[in-house]
Amino acid sequence: MAKLTTKQRKTLPSKVYGLPKQKKYPMPDVSHARNAKARASQQIKKGNLTQAEKNKIDRKANAIIKKASGKPAPVKKK
Repeated sequence: MAKLTTKQRKTLPSKVYGLPKQKKYPMPDVSHARNAKARASQQIKKGNLTQAEKNKIDRKANAIIKKASGKPAPVKKK
């Protein structure tokens, strides 16, 4: 994953975050999108994230991954 410094993170537009109002889960590239999905899964298991927030992060990350690869991102079944 590409290194994202504090200075770079502060200059990112809100639209690249999984949760833009909270400025959480930045996704400027594919590796960050994959990482955001993984972190969101961890946080939902801990009870720190709602299912709706996780779904929002996953949708945004999947769109970034699909755009970069031209293929749909794998979807986990419960």
